[in-house]
Amino acid sequence: MSFYIHTEADLDKALARLLAADPRLGELLAIAGRPPLRRRPDGFAGLASIVVAQQLSTASAQAILGRLTAAFDPLDHTAILRARRDKLARAGLSAAKIRTLKAIAKAVECGELDLPGLINLPADEAHRALTAVHGIGPWTADVYLLFCLGHGDAWPAGDLALQEAARLAFALKTRPTPTDMGPLAELWRPWRGAAACLLWSYYRVAKQREGAPVQAPAQQRRTNGRRA
Repeated sequence: MSFYIHTEADLDKALARLLAADPRLGELLAIAGRPPLRRRPDGFAGLASIVVAQQLSTASAQAILGRLTAAFDPLDHTAILRARRDKLARAGLSAAKIRTLKAIAKAVECGELDLPGLINLPADEAHRALTAVHGIGPWTADVYLLFCLGHGDAWPAGDLALQEAARLAFALKTRPTPTDMGPLAELWRPWRGAAACLLWSYYRVAKQREGAPVQAPAQQRRTNGRRA
């Protein structure tokens, strides 16, 4: 059965179960403090905002998203399907992001991607449904599952901040790859989403910088054979 982190109480329950499964994480919690509950809007607009933010500073992403929401009200799949590519480009979107948003909009329109229905699927199945759409890679899918749907078992293995937090937390010689991150988190099922939140908070304290999702650079994604 899937567990969802929608409230502060849900997060507390997930953290308690997580620490019971792996007491090592208690030390991280003592150092980092309780992670904040992070939620984003779901649906097409929520997924689009994650695509827009890929490989951009927060300020740049917010500026582009602001122009998009001003130009398309509501920002839904129908609006993006009908939008001219030059209009989307003027909002600040790259050609690759335009292709991705168009592909997502088409998948929603024809029923290939049921965004509301993802809430009823286990994390791994929902992840596969998202990454089946052109342009949606593992990182994008996992961030959507964790922050937009609150899926308690989402695990953004390709996230740089999580990888670095794991290296520091467990005294690893090198930063783990996305492939390495899978077995590392196996003990934490079905609470891997809570583990991700805890590790981001630990990263913030250890590195003295914001512990937020950080997508791998394009070169690393190509090396690992992964899309955005």
